[in-house]
Amino acid sequence: MDALITRTDGLIFIILSMVAVALFLQRYKVFKSLGPVLTVVVIGIILSNTGVVPISHEVYGYMGSLLVPVSISICMLSMDLVELKKLSKKPVIALSSGILSVMIIATILGFFFAPYMDEGWKIAGMFVGTYTGGTPNLTAIATGLDASRQTIAAANAADYVISTPLMIFMFAAPAILKASKAWNKFWPYHLSEKDLSTSDTKALMSDKEWSIREIAWLLTIGFGVTYVTTAFSEAFMPETIWKAVRLILLTTVSICLAQLKPIQKLRGNLDLGLFLSLMFLSTIGFAVDLRQFVGSAITMTLYVFLMLVGCLALHLLICRLFKVEYEYMILSIVGCIVDGPTASLTAAGANWKSLINVGLIMGVLAGAAGNYVGIAVAYLTKFLIGG
Repeated sequence: MDALITRTDGLIFIILSMVAVALFLQRYKVFKSLGPVLTVVVIGIILSNTGVVPISHEVYGYMGSLLVPVSISICMLSMDLVELKKLSKKPVIALSSGILSVMIIATILGFFFAPYMDEGWKIAGMFVGTYTGGTPNLTAIATGLDASRQTIAAANAADYVISTPLMIFMFAAPAILKASKAWNKFWPYHLSEKDLSTSDTKALMSDKEWSIREIAWLLTIGFGVTYVTTAFSEAFMPETIWKAVRLILLTTVSICLAQLKPIQKLRGNLDLGLFLSLMFLSTIGFAVDLRQFVGSAITMTLYVFLMLVGCLALHLLICRLFKVEYEYMILSIVGCIVDGPTASLTAAGANWKSLINVGLIMGVLAGAAGNYVGIAVAYLTKFLIGG
């Protein structure tokens, strides 16, 4: 049966409407728990399986090849390396522990699970990305590894099914752990009220203001970096790895540009990057065959569950051995699994005023590192399973 809407302009209208609706629904608690990514994917599944839009269309592939690298570049422009000076020894240990734990557990589980999942070695790298920088990293690495849209959709669903309850707990954890005598006996390392109350982060939590001039420059830089790194990778790299090489180059060049003062003054990069990535992710649900999707998602969901349990256990062990204050441990988890702004909101909600900027920096650093380690783990897993 032909789909109701097949024209390119009509599909773009539908995609933009899905993004707008998903962002609007974030004001409601249930959709805020799901997040905008899963919301647009679910809407896409409904629309394609009810015949509103086609399962496949040339515009979907074009948006993926164009918008994803541009969104990665724009997001990476928030990476100010000078901000690293604000991190003391313990936050660095917590963040390093989180990233290292994900790499180790993902590689071990990937060796056993990857042979039983379509594009299993790619999935291993994708989940390293999502648990060292959130969903944008999952999408970035999936694109760098040329994963199918079905695999990306299943990975996003499995991620949200398992990680959403954990994140809900992490938001409540500061109050719960502070009141728990058993926890404070087991983990006596924490910051004092005086340490937590000192802050000069008013600007971070204020209303966002950015102009059309800044949007124009961000888009110009994003498309420019994408063009240069894509042209170089296609010209000089083998066909099998040029997309992975482009992702590494894209991340590196964008981070280098982010150190320039004029670019640091541009506001709204994270918001604009998220918007562009959501436009691509809106098309992911369109390709999902529900019968095939359910079967593949079961194995993937078990993989994600064991990965999260293993990563958290190893991360907690390392942080406890190094006597890391549990405030840093919590923020490192949120920063890795979601992003820097969410880690900042977690600190603000717990009234950890002095840690608001720390949470933001940890999340941004994790996101940048995730692109590198995700690609590395993917190819390591491929080598281990002989793929």
